[in-house]
Amino acid sequence: MLNFPGKALVGRNMPKEAFYKHLSLSSELREKFVSDIKRIVLEYKLSPDTLNLEKKGETTEILVLSIELKKQELDYRLVENIARQNAHKLLFLLKFQEQGQLALYYGKLYKTDWTPLTDLKLEARGLNLDSIWEGFIEQIALQENIIPSCDSLTVDEKLKKQDTILKLQKEIDKLERLSRSEKQPKKRFELFTRLQGLKKKLAEEKGE
Repeated sequence: MLNFPGKALVGRNMPKEAFYKHLSLSSELREKFVSDIKRIVLEYKLSPDTLNLEKKGETTEILVLSIELKKQELDYRLVENIARQNAHKLLFLLKFQEQGQLALYYGKLYKTDWTPLTDLKLEARGLNLDSIWEGFIEQIALQENIIPSCDSLTVDEKLKKQDTILKLQKEIDKLERLSRSEKQPKKRFELFTRLQGLKKKLAEEKGE
């Protein structure tokens, strides 16, 4: 479970109606908001005062919202709309029964896999809220063992590299399937050549 200092704890229920009435949602998403979301709770308010941090940087506070679901199959456009239409930086804890998932919006919605609530971990690393927010992005958005550990890269550079690696891997997997099923030697050779080029590029991105 998330474990921030007691001073940051809020634990206040947010009325669903008051919440979604302030959002610009299609009728489809409004119905899903009502039917799929059971409860929204403002769990924590992370600020320099509640975390004893330097008052420095652009981020003034991070709100941690838990969203309890009626079913696990969520339309994530709901979470994305809440994040995009709110002026605060929001960290989401999605809950269904004993399972949990962390999510945040940074250009797009990033989320972890579903995992038992007791196993969820998220560390508030940094001397100010800007660095803590970047740490949350790294812990939630970066997939394990995809990019090499490199502290000299910014968060944006790491995310861009991860996207590039995932796209290359997807293309390689597709070409390997095509190559295995291709009967014509000439086309097989062409696919092999393209594969070698992509694998070389993938190795370069991974620093291998």
